Amino acid sequence: MRILVTGGAGFLGSHLCDRLIRDGHEVVCLDNFFTGRKQNIAHLLGVPGFELVRHDVIDPFKFEVDQIYNLACPASPPHYQYNPIKTIKTSVMGAINCLGLAKRVKARIMQASTSEVYGDPQVHPQPETYWGNVNPIGKRSCYDEGKRCAETLFFDYHRENRVDIRVIRIFNTYGPRMHEADGRVVSNFIVQALRGEDITIYGDGSQTRSFCFVDDLIEGFIRIMAQSETVGPVNLGNPGEFTMMQLAELTLKLVGGKSKIVHKALPSDDPKQRRPDITIARKVLQWEPKVPLEEGLKRTIEYFRGVV
Repeated sequence: MRILVTGGAGFLGSHLCDRLIRDGHEVVCLDNFFTGRKQNIAHLLGVPGFELVRHDVIDPFKFEVDQIYNLACPASPPHYQYNPIKTIKTSVMGAINCLGLAKRVKARIMQASTSEVYGDPQVHPQPETYWGNVNPIGKRSCYDEGKRCAETLFFDYHRENRVDIRVIRIFNTYGPRMHEADGRVVSNFIVQALRGEDITIYGDGSQTRSFCFVDDLIEGFIRIMAQSETVGPVNLGNPGEFTMMQLAELTLKLVGGKSKIVHKALPSDDPKQRRPDITIARKVLQWEPKVPLEEGLKRTIEYFRGVV
């Protein structure tokens, strides 16, 4: 197939491009390089069947493709809060442009949504039926509400225009090619430990997250696009739950060195718990994560040793 990946030079997008090329597809990688990086897909530039297009999803575009993966959007708090209006435009106008193309060429299209649609959840773990607890006017709202609106658009295009959609909600994912300055907890802890700096925990460290290694997540992408039983939304993430303190201590153990753990004030609207209910992914996609946190961290640390 000929497949369009928006945000294809980003952390997740570049791994998806790798997988699609390996599976024998032609790939159009679309990216405006706001947070995506050419080095992430440099190894694909001479590969037959791979095409890189510098373009912003906010502006309309036309391609003849069989499938679309819409991954375009800054995903870490420092990046999406840097230009919040641009972030919400990317989510909403990007979704409209992708859906318009899918409608025209009759392509199957996947929206990379997020666990952030659940906000600071009052239900734990979070099933897809939970509507969330989101602050619509906070600093994170540009991302949270942008992604919620994109989901709305996907389902409206599906109901009104019969567009063949798939929607997945990504929980915390980590691995090689994460941006060293993206502000997410795994990259923060690893980079601080490798540099011998203090490891910064916001709050008391009791807040939890679930960490999914990137290869496992990409497998979930492929599986939801290959089936016709559900359009979603489907949670994709690792149901293993760790406190920030546990993650910091494990990172220190694996990196070594003499970094100390220090505490700072918790940012506003920071969720206290995050863990996916992956019952639907297990049942419909026969999918669940395979890479344990310690193994995934080792592979991620190895990557960052060559970067930091």
